[in-house]
Amino acid sequence: MIPRLPRCPGGTRARTALPRVGTPTPPSAAPLARACRPASGRQVPCRGDGDLDQSGRTRAMKRHHHFAAIAMLAMSATAAAAQQGDWSYEATVYLFTPETKTGLSTPDGSVNGSLSFADALENLDLAFMGAFGASTGRWGAYLDYLYTSLSFRNATPNGTLDSDLTTQILSGYVTYRVHETPVVQLDMAAGVRWFSTDTELTLRRPEASDETRRLDDDWIDPVVGLRARVAMTERWSGTAFVDYGGFRSDSETWQALLTADYALTPNWVLRGGYRYISVDHDTAENGFSFSQSGVVFGAAYRF
Repeated sequence: MIPRLPRCPGGTRARTALPRVGTPTPPSAAPLARACRPASGRQVPCRGDGDLDQSGRTRAMKRHHHFAAIAMLAMSATAAAAQQGDWSYEATVYLFTPETKTGLSTPDGSVNGSLSFADALENLDLAFMGAFGASTGRWGAYLDYLYTSLSFRNATPNGTLDSDLTTQILSGYVTYRVHETPVVQLDMAAGVRWFSTDTELTLRRPEASDETRRLDDDWIDPVVGLRARVAMTERWSGTAFVDYGGFRSDSETWQALLTADYALTPNWVLRGGYRYISVDHDTAENGFSFSQSGVVFGAAYRF
């Protein structure tokens, strides 16, 4: 198991922006604004007693609003089709232990961290992956949520790179069945993806102070997708889902999910397969990249 680094005694330490790994920092480079790191591990602006972190509150409220907006979009879009017939539902919970890659870049440099599939479970702090779908006639709605909290370490030529990231991905779609036979079902999908990240990358050098780069932000991208389901036997079937979104040079995302499904009963289904998801997004200060890929196992309940 990769060892975790202890927090500094007293709970605080000062840090600066991280230069490009492998590139020495010019002596004349002006230091960026410093920040305090409390014992809780959260980097916050240095403030006097009694001051409130209004920017942190604003980000939290913005994330909650984005999360709620996507959930409401999926529910309201399918409510318009409620008169077409009876509804059917499916709730799924997955186990996802992916390989993770993340990176931050600024005009001062860039740094990247990676966690292999073999080390994913050892370095996983918390993860949840779930989905919920509803359909009536040709119309349907689908929500997919992924939460990951990871801490891991990589060796670099200039020292040790510690990565600490928490990500949330919520995708909401409205679907329409464009083709259906007893064997094949094909659905078109359109919706949005909300991505939230609190990523912190720290370079620890033997003969210099620790230097850190961080991104705490969230955003929404439009997405379109395609889902195909193929019945192979009475109990076995396969599902393939792909989507693409962002549609801008500074914001792009896509994913692919392939599963083999086995119906234990008319209500319970076991699933196993592979998932890949990628996000690239530029902010005013940072270029951010993130990808996860790996095996998924899950169980679905239909009602």
